[in-house]
Parts: sequence; C-alpha cells; structure tokens
Amino acid sequence: MHKDYLILKRASASRPSGEWNDDDPDVLADGAPVGRIMKVHAAPVGSPWMWTLAFGQHEDRTPTHGYAATREAAMTAFANSWRRE
Repeated sequence: MHKDYLILKRASASRPSGEWNDDDPDVLADGAPVGRIMKVHAAPVGSPWMWTLAFGQHEDRTPTHGYAATREAAMTAFANSWRRE
C-alpha cells in the first residue's frame, strides 16, 4: 500500500540556497519537496499563513495555493489539495 505522508522539514535542511526562516518550512512527500508553508506579511487580514504547491506538483490539483489563520490550518488545506480531497 502506498503511504501518502506529508512532512514539514526545516528549510535549512532541504534548500541548498540557504534562504529560509523558522516560519517557512518545506513540505515533503516521499522525501522530495512538493511545496511550502510560510508566514507572509502581504496576506489577507487574519490569514498570515500561505501554503503553496511547488511548481511541477500541480497535476490537476486545485487550489494550488491559499491562506489560512494558523499553520495547522494551512497544513490541512495543503494536504487536502495534495490528496485532491
């Protein structure tokens, strides 16, 4: 059975560019980066957490990005899009 686990990984460990901060983890599936969840300044009021699928990971998934009030809510929205729920 295929396991569709998504994990958050501190970006410093998964981005060779070195560009990251503590509110900007990568989302990995099967060990590969498939998106990001980040706290952004330019966001709708009350929804500072943005989630986005990585380019090349869209594969008919919709939506491909969004905003949420908490990191946990952003994680849930990401997972729902990833799993096409």
